[in-house]
Amino acid sequence: MDNILDAIQKSAIRIKKAIDTKDIGYSQQQNATGDTQLQLDIQCDLICEEEFSKALSINTLVSEEKEKETLLNRDGQYFVAFDPLDGSSLIDVNLSVGSIFGIYDGSFDVKNLIVSCYVVYGPRTELVYAKDGVVQFFLLQNGEFEFVKNIELKEKGKLNAPGGTQQNWPPFHKEMIDGLFQEGYRLRYSGGMVPDLHQILLKGGGLFSYPSTSDKPDGKLRMLYEAHPFAHIFKAAGGDQCDGVNDLLTMDAKHIHDTTPCFFGSKYEIARVKEVYGAQ
Repeated sequence: MDNILDAIQKSAIRIKKAIDTKDIGYSQQQNATGDTQLQLDIQCDLICEEEFSKALSINTLVSEEKEKETLLNRDGQYFVAFDPLDGSSLIDVNLSVGSIFGIYDGSFDVKNLIVSCYVVYGPRTELVYAKDGVVQFFLLQNGEFEFVKNIELKEKGKLNAPGGTQQNWPPFHKEMIDGLFQEGYRLRYSGGMVPDLHQILLKGGGLFSYPSTSDKPDGKLRMLYEAHPFAHIFKAAGGDQCDGVNDLLTMDAKHIHDTTPCFFGSKYEIARVKEVYGAQ
């Protein structure tokens, strides 16, 4: 496992350098979910695959940027799913972006998710790592990631990060989001999953939501390398998560790029989500 974390750290350092220096123009390619890829998306995917290929304990990779699984080592124990550059469309306006990693033991079944990790590339490069019910926060300093603290969420937060186009929200979802604002919650939404969820984690709590919408009834965010890793992290940090009703950590993907509605936050906000969605 240590060699996989080392590969993630080395990938993050190289991706940060690529963000600072590489061409961000669009390529002529689309990824597995139909998004037109930036040159930088492709470069970051190659960086991750190159670093992971050095870890003999990895059996198979799944990346947002590739349609199919990549077999590395038939005798490897671990299966790694990752989004090499989440929020890459924000690069040209210089907002924070990130990378997300889920490490599965034996197969991509959600019950086998044992480690989740993400990296934020912003004014500082920060890494969050969840294993065995503990969430650790690291800061890149002088070329190395140094441990800063453990992360624990409060019972109730103050931030509200609602995703999806509002005109496509179900009416009851809009009513729930408006109700949180009426309670004094503050809007914090950049359009990047990693920085928005990172802010909720570091500020003690709140709600990130990406519901089923009329244009994306199955949600937008991918299970293996977005929803499941963050569900694992929020649970380990003392928060909660769901798809509106069900625990995301009980829901297996039927295809490696399956999507799901998803909600992450403190226990208070997720209880509110389940109450509202359970009544529909």
